[in-house]
Amino acid sequence: MLQSRRWVTVAVVTLLALQVFQIVVVLHQESLTYDEPDHMYAGYRMWKNGDYGLNPEHPPLVKLLATVPVLGENLWVPPLRGIYFKGEAYAGGSAWLAHNDGGTQRLVFRMRLSAALLALALSLVVFFAAREWFGTTAALVAMTLVVFDPNILAHSGLVTTDVGATLFFLAGLWAFYRYVKQPGLLRLAIAGVVLGLLLATKHSGVMLGPMLLVLVGWEVIVAPKGTHLRTALRLGGAYVAMVLVAVGVLWAFYGFRYAARPAGLQLVPTLEAYRQQLKPFDAGVIWWMACLHLLPESYLMGMVDIRAFAKNFTTFVLGNWYPHGVWWYFPAAIAIKTTLGMLALVVLAGFAIVTGKLGKGPNHSRALVYVLFVWVAYLVTAGANGLNIGVRHILPLYALAAVIAGAGVAALAPLSNKWKWVCSVLIAAHVVSALSTFPNSLAYANEAWGGPRKTYLLLNDSNVDWGSQLYQVKAWEDRHLGEDCWFAYTVRPFILPETYGVHCHILPNGLGGAGKELVPTVIHGAVLLSAAEVDGGLWPSKEMNPYRAFQTMKPDEEIDYGVLVYRGDVHMEATGGISRAFLAYNLLMEKKPQEALPLAEEAVRLAPDQLYPQWTLGDAAAAVGKKDEARAAYQAAIVATGSLDPERQKDYVKQIQASLSKL
Repeated sequence: MLQSRRWVTVAVVTLLALQVFQIVVVLHQESLTYDEPDHMYAGYRMWKNGDYGLNPEHPPLVKLLATVPVLGENLWVPPLRGIYFKGEAYAGGSAWLAHNDGGTQRLVFRMRLSAALLALALSLVVFFAAREWFGTTAALVAMTLVVFDPNILAHSGLVTTDVGATLFFLAGLWAFYRYVKQPGLLRLAIAGVVLGLLLATKHSGVMLGPMLLVLVGWEVIVAPKGTHLRTALRLGGAYVAMVLVAVGVLWAFYGFRYAARPAGLQLVPTLEAYRQQLKPFDAGVIWWMACLHLLPESYLMGMVDIRAFAKNFTTFVLGNWYPHGVWWYFPAAIAIKTTLGMLALVVLAGFAIVTGKLGKGPNHSRALVYVLFVWVAYLVTAGANGLNIGVRHILPLYALAAVIAGAGVAALAPLSNKWKWVCSVLIAAHVVSALSTFPNSLAYANEAWGGPRKTYLLLNDSNVDWGSQLYQVKAWEDRHLGEDCWFAYTVRPFILPETYGVHCHILPNGLGGAGKELVPTVIHGAVLLSAAEVDGGLWPSKEMNPYRAFQTMKPDEEIDYGVLVYRGDVHMEATGGISRAFLAYNLLMEKKPQEALPLAEEAVRLAPDQLYPQWTLGDAAAAVGKKDEARAAYQAAIVATGSLDPERQKDYVKQIQASLSKL
């Protein structure tokens, strides 16, 4: 089936052309997403200054690749402020792009297009790996599923690490398989280099190492009788050599330099200080590796950051808010975000495996073990991590699922015309469903869950709204000239809507982004809310989200599935309280306590049960010497922390009590 080499070549080239078309269309219609300015700016400074300290939470590869097209530009670079590395990178990236690119995205498009090369490479690796594992039919089906997968497409043109990690994860597994199947120094070297590229792309790439070690154990167990020891020594030695090559490749991306920053600069905070927030064992491991310089300082800083930040993220899934990760988040997200056609094809592949129609022969059975084991191990590991902010963190599962689905089609379709029709219909269903949301693929949800218009009710963050709708909001504003609008944009202050010509009044968001205007208690006009603000994922608790009342309100319009529009007399008392608290806090930072106090008092009147207004009132009253009022406000703030998760509550209470003790 499908044996003509020329026909196969034409099919592969056609699929790549379709992929390029989709990516380019998406790139032109999306404004900057949350993480991109950080990555772009950090990559540019790596090239120009050898500075790996602005964005250590992610290794360099994607950032370096993306910024190659702008290296010839004489770009303005903001002066360093010597602040916390995330603040330095996000604020610096925002200023860097706003100054050099404005809202035109001329430079952004070039950097995104460079990063998109990884998506094309992923499709080719899926094809060639699936062809070696399960044949040409499986390869073409798998490649088709990947090219049209809405989750992969949504991230294919972004300057982020997820598609790159998916590429090198699959390539690393395939390269190791090829070495085991036919050992040789060249294949071993390739496997080591690919593993190194994975490590240089995303910290989660380290997961592949232990998985491959388990596969080494499996190979030893199933080795022919009398060859177990020899197999163990050969594969064990090869594994060690592969890891050493990979670590060497990783060091190369950091210029073979331990220090994260060039002479005269240091990490803020230092690695020594940052690791203290980890558990003693984890902190000790980092200290040991740092003392021996086993890995670059920036890479170690990223390892600390992953562990530290995973515990600070909240979870929104199936309409419920949790202060921590839940183990079943990714299975639920897969059920929502995967096309019904893909899900059905994977089920058919399972049927083919159980009935013995798939997996015959030593090569197919080995490939199945590799693919299925890594799929399950990755899902379990991701569930235990607790970082429940989007299926982008499990994109390798989608590439592996496409391979499994393709193998199932290759096994079942030749059996009868009925099976050919069933498989063809399911592949078509996958493509049609994916295209139904194109080019707004980020918010995809399958038909069983109500489609993309319902995604924000089920999931949040990069599953639906990553702050990329500013072109569409500007177009909406142009269509509604003269209509008063207020906008809570989830990525403010790191990306400013004004840069794209959006001039709605500013509503506060979970990142602390707020304007200088007081939010009315009732807005007569249009209220635009990023879906992430309605879900409340960036607010410390669901009770602290001033927009939670909108969760039960049907929006009058949706912009790009990620910005919800509400009209009429919209009550905003809670938001007004938060707005005044933020403004009062800014005044306190400007050493204007007399102006801050009445704003803070008004904030408490509007939102008496909210933490921020009470806390700010305590600070303002203390600053002007009203100790009794300050004590009462601080005590109320401590009560308000009861809605927080225990870890965050402990931290906030400690800070408030420190202020109390100074009265």
